[in-house]
Amino acid sequence: MTAAAAKAIAEADPIDAARVEFERVMLRTVKGLDYFASPAPVLGASAKDVLIARGPCRVYHYRPLVDDVFRVPILLVMATTNRGYIFDMVPGQSFVEFLLKRGYDVFMVDWEAPLAGEKHLGLEDYVSDFLPAAVAKVAEVTGEREVSVVGYCFGGVLSLLWASLHATDNLKNLVTFTTPVDFTGMPAFQAWADRRFFDVDRLVATLGNCPADLLYTAFDLLRPGGRVAGNIRLWDNMWNDEFVKSHRMFDRWSADMLPLAGEFFRETTKQLLWDNALMKGTMTVGGRAVDLKRVTAPFLHVTAEHDHIVPAAASAPLIDMIGSVDKTATVLKGGHVSLVAGGNAIKRLWPQIDRWLGERSV
Repeated sequence: MTAAAAKAIAEADPIDAARVEFERVMLRTVKGLDYFASPAPVLGASAKDVLIARGPCRVYHYRPLVDDVFRVPILLVMATTNRGYIFDMVPGQSFVEFLLKRGYDVFMVDWEAPLAGEKHLGLEDYVSDFLPAAVAKVAEVTGEREVSVVGYCFGGVLSLLWASLHATDNLKNLVTFTTPVDFTGMPAFQAWADRRFFDVDRLVATLGNCPADLLYTAFDLLRPGGRVAGNIRLWDNMWNDEFVKSHRMFDRWSADMLPLAGEFFRETTKQLLWDNALMKGTMTVGGRAVDLKRVTAPFLHVTAEHDHIVPAAASAPLIDMIGSVDKTATVLKGGHVSLVAGGNAIKRLWPQIDRWLGERSV
């Protein structure tokens, strides 16, 4: 029974309403036992080939679902803190599947946990090695010189840095969403990384890589009661199979965080959180100055209206920093994750990206 049907019964007849609630209590108990006994959902299962597996970098090519595809391929760039299967949850709720069915040739840059011996990897490795290698591989596989790059959260930051320093005539389109550029607009992260108290050099010297648990706690504390409230909502809706399915997918993804290479963490902390260098125009990668005015490809920037991780204050200034003539900024309902995946994304973000890219991918 759907929630709407249950509500209609409750409004019509108190006896039926009591019966419905009793059935829910029984279902919560039975399905609660099933919840703990059943395996986690299989995510990221769209058919794909691994093109690059080097260090923490993985590049995937998804197998097409239609015969006629756009000329310009798409390269999704995932944030370095989380797994890329947020783009490919389950059939019917997969951004990758959506793009494939709409006729795009889809690739993705995903990340694995850096090994202890890879603590030396820094911004230059990600921006001037891993991303250029991924773009070159896309060109090799497709035979197309141009590529559309789509970056999520810090994947968007990496895409911007790459576009500024390395994109010449091979960047066809650039899309970023929930991507920060003004890090003073992220006050909680500013407080936790305050240079007066947070010794990033000591952390890297002691631990090598930044542990995933540290990052998980930092994100979790943005909404201290969020996990408890989420578990209460889960129990209250345990009778609802669709709610439980969605909860398990997103809960698994949000908890599946990755450590960060030590040097990468040090550089991003000092340049972005301490100096706000990207916003000030003083950022460098490998000794080269970053100037976002060099990015002149068609550009789409999407901000989530209720993003508690990258608030609008941190993301909105980006549109004016880009040198493109063809550039669009839009604000969509949703949060940092719901903008990208789930029912909200299916109705809002995915169709918007399809419309925007479709006109520019021929």
